[in-house]
Amino acid sequence: MTGPMAGRVLANAWGVVATLLAPALRLNLRRRAAKGREIAARLPERRGIDPTPRPAGPLVWMHAASVGETLSVLPVLEALKHRVSVVLTTGTATSQALLDQRIPQHGLSGTVLHRFAPLDVPSWVDRFLAHWRPDAACFVESELWPNQLAACRAQGIPLMLLNARMSDRSFARWQRVPGLAHYILGGFALVQARGDTDALRLKALGAVRVDSPGDLKFAAPPLTADPVELKRLRAILTGRPVWLAASTHPGEDAAIAAIHRDLAPNYPGLLTIIAPRHPDRGPVLAAQFNAPRRASGQDPPAGAGLWIADTVGELGLLYRLAPIAFVGRSLIAPGGGQNPLEPVRLGCAVAAGRYTGNFTDVVAILRDAGGIVEVADPAALGRFVSRMLDRPDECRIMGEHAMAAVRDHADLPARTAEALLSLLSGKMRPGASPVPPVLR
Repeated sequence: MTGPMAGRVLANAWGVVATLLAPALRLNLRRRAAKGREIAARLPERRGIDPTPRPAGPLVWMHAASVGETLSVLPVLEALKHRVSVVLTTGTATSQALLDQRIPQHGLSGTVLHRFAPLDVPSWVDRFLAHWRPDAACFVESELWPNQLAACRAQGIPLMLLNARMSDRSFARWQRVPGLAHYILGGFALVQARGDTDALRLKALGAVRVDSPGDLKFAAPPLTADPVELKRLRAILTGRPVWLAASTHPGEDAAIAAIHRDLAPNYPGLLTIIAPRHPDRGPVLAAQFNAPRRASGQDPPAGAGLWIADTVGELGLLYRLAPIAFVGRSLIAPGGGQNPLEPVRLGCAVAAGRYTGNFTDVVAILRDAGGIVEVADPAALGRFVSRMLDRPDECRIMGEHAMAAVRDHADLPARTAEALLSLLSGKMRPGASPVPPVLR
């Protein structure tokens, strides 16, 4: 048995497995809640149980895995404001904390409701859909859960894959199960890929209606910062050389500390900020490097040194303090990269390592614009930081070039919102006339 039929069989088999695993998943949720990785009072939402009333009128279910995906769709949600209600689901406590701030800030309180996504157990997904009765469902980037998608298809809910990505590793894995890939991707009424490379891969795996309008992360708003705290810290750091290693992963932190040791003798008062991708690593890093921690209320050291910025939601503050930024998860294989557009939008001179497979097209656009430098190893990163510290005009110009590349995507959220609304109108429901794939 081959092709989509084999994919259907595999998807059904996963449904059986997920059902058998449901008791273990419930236990794991309680364990995660005990560790602060889930919110105990909201664990029923993970099983599709939610007494919150459904808003009247058309409703879209939009699912974004975590913080990065959530930030990227905020402009789309603004474009949908007062036109349709949105139940926005995520899977992490950090994304919930972020949305508690951002939904009111963006004027979305009457339009967007955040809930935690049901885990991919058929009965849990069915409960979720029975309660919310979405008129369309939209999944962000690479959230491809077979039971969620199958349940939507069974109920005739049109599906959209938004800002879709397909990294090198994911593409290789999906190629091993072509029938399942074709069955899952072929069920989307519309796939909007974040770049041409992703679009070609998604089409090769079975997506039928593929567009490549650009990466929503280009059009996301700049990260916010507390103006009072920004002013206070800028006063503390006035006149000092500062650079930031953001979203670092294990193995990169030691390299950053070594770079700091090499540079510090040549740059009096040098402050190197390390912001780990997972803030819970902060205490270990602070002990390892004998450095102060922001999460414990400690300010940067008075002289040259490291500062561990292990708080949630403060990258906007840190990028405004540091004109030079390295974006982590890119220096050590296999890497994958983190979002380089966040520092770009705030005018930083940005460097990343060679391993940025999750952001191939973004890095290519920024590189062509002269807005990012790819470094081969820690020594090259040290040379980049030194050069930017020595040449502030070059540092500023690099940031300006990158920001210009970002401005080219300003209208993308509005166009994306219109594409999503077309699903509600019935123009692109499953079974509608095929729409030829469009590649930018």
